[in-house]
Amino acid sequence: MNIQALRFGEYYREPHMSTIAVIGLGYVGLPLAVALAEKHDVIGFDIDSKRIHELNNGHDRTGEVSLEILNRGRAKWHSNSTAIRGVEFFIVTVPTPVDENKKPDLTAIVAASECVGRELQSGAIVIYESTVWPGLTEDICAPELERSSGLVRGSDFHLGYSPERINPGDNQHTLHSITKIIAGDSPETTQRIAALYGSINGGNIHIAPNIRTAEAAKVIENAQRDINIAFVNEVAQICHKLRISSADVLEAAATKWNFLNFTPGLVGGHCIGVDPYYLAHRAKQVGHPPKMILAGREINDGMAEFVSSQIASRLPLSGSSILVLGLTFKKNVPDLRNSLVARVVHILRVKGHSVEVHDPHADPGEAQEIYGIKLLADLSNAESYDCVVGAVAHDDYSLLNAPRIAGLLHDGGLLADVAGMWRNLTLPPGLQRWQL
Repeated sequence: MNIQALRFGEYYREPHMSTIAVIGLGYVGLPLAVALAEKHDVIGFDIDSKRIHELNNGHDRTGEVSLEILNRGRAKWHSNSTAIRGVEFFIVTVPTPVDENKKPDLTAIVAASECVGRELQSGAIVIYESTVWPGLTEDICAPELERSSGLVRGSDFHLGYSPERINPGDNQHTLHSITKIIAGDSPETTQRIAALYGSINGGNIHIAPNIRTAEAAKVIENAQRDINIAFVNEVAQICHKLRISSADVLEAAATKWNFLNFTPGLVGGHCIGVDPYYLAHRAKQVGHPPKMILAGREINDGMAEFVSSQIASRLPLSGSSILVLGLTFKKNVPDLRNSLVARVVHILRVKGHSVEVHDPHADPGEAQEIYGIKLLADLSNAESYDCVVGAVAHDDYSLLNAPRIAGLLHDGGLLADVAGMWRNLTLPPGLQRWQL
């Protein structure tokens, strides 16, 4: 069901509760808070006081929101939870990662629920955007809200779910243009949530029949993409054994009108590499073995080992100098979460090679803190290497010409084009070349 041209407040609006609180100001929460602040009073809350200080000084470390946009709306940034007390809408956008055993880690979402509960007052609606398994919002978050607030869901406050769908670094599919899935725990709540989100995207709203359906819709979106990428990653591995180019094979296959255009690569980030584990976890709980979902995850999780082995097999057993270009999980964004490039670097170092890393988008402090990787400041004084690995297709690298790339390599050196960005580049004779 689609609701068109809904206006915030068309159904309900209490004058004493007219502010929206967005909980968690990362890649999802900040763009949402800024979009809402174009028309409403918004309080952006995050427990990271350094993040709040940066936002109050007009700086977004994620690169998603410019200074002009930050200063344009009616948003205020706080790290003290008392600032969100008594608002009408709470929107929770905190991360839902997995732990080292690939099990869902609910630490952040439970803590956020407790925090909201402490400030919750009668009449409010709490909406979750974090990706979860079907049933988690009602079975885990709602009881935590009740426990920490002393209020009763369904009479004192209400619950909703509207999964985030924005894509970091994507300027086309924004909050103002995408369809928002929404669901509430009552028809009245659902209409109020529809009016809220409809106020920022022209009423482009899809109403799911219940919260669990909305949760399931979100988690399968990323699981589907993960499986499709896993298929072409396996195709790439088969093609290497057959000594044919996977890029050529996929280009030929793509001439069929209904062929799905996916490319092989390293699957990282906070969504595609994580969300399928939430669906798989819940599937196991209800007695269904999620074979295809976990098979896709196994293939994609293993791509760092495959890429590393392919590179290492073309080099001496140890002692080679290697330059890796790109560390973030995706091109032209600073997001380092779950970067498989970091695993490639680690494996090559364990094999005895000297590996240096450059990334113009990544924060050097974060790279050091998360992965223990020191980033090169720039490439202007870079010496020649035995191997250059094109790991992430940042524009800075895609635009490099053949002489510049050749200048980074010793005679007979190896160019490993993992991201496939130099496929059509003619290199000088004598250089080795490998592409995923």
